[in-house]
Amino acid sequence: MSDSLSEEWLEIGRIVAPQGLDGSVRVYPSSDFPERFLDPGARWLCQPRQSKPEMIQLLSGRYLDGKRLYVLKFAGISNRDQAEAIRDARLLVPQSDRLPVEPDEFHIADLIGLQVRLQETGLTIGIVVDVYSAGNDLLALELTDDYKKLSPSSSLTGKSASVRVSSPVLVPFVHAIVPVVNLEDGYVEITPPKGLLPNL
Repeated sequence: MSDSLSEEWLEIGRIVAPQGLDGSVRVYPSSDFPERFLDPGARWLCQPRQSKPEMIQLLSGRYLDGKRLYVLKFAGISNRDQAEAIRDARLLVPQSDRLPVEPDEFHIADLIGLQVRLQETGLTIGIVVDVYSAGNDLLALELTDDYKKLSPSSSLTGKSASVRVSSPVLVPFVHAIVPVVNLEDGYVEITPPKGLLPNL
């Protein structure tokens, strides 16, 4: 989301596909608050390459167990073609509608884009690109090219090696592994156990 949009709007999900023939859509959430998808009322859609969101009324929603998706029904979207037309649209609420969180809890949207640093060395190894719910939440990390080139245990020596790294890398979002989340300065610090990350 562009800087101007992110200042005014909070992304809570993305429409990924139609569901059935009645205009319902599947939404991949980027919010941990079920009421964003279950409580009827005003939401906003922002289509790809669109700079201004448009209001839409959420009529109903339900959670798809095991798929981490919601099925939503919007006013004015009554058939599959109309649902297909809003595929890939982002679902937004105003920043002023941000819900409070408990200490040591975070909005998913605030975590995405944070730099990821090794606490022991201060080395920046990537950024957070997504958050997955699977028992404990998982941070999905996109590793930097420089880190991918490091040989095992060489984060201090800087030696290069041809190591194949699948991406994104998943890191459990628990205090023992992610002890520092600094939203103000835009980074998290991690203390990964041996074997969790490639090259360590």
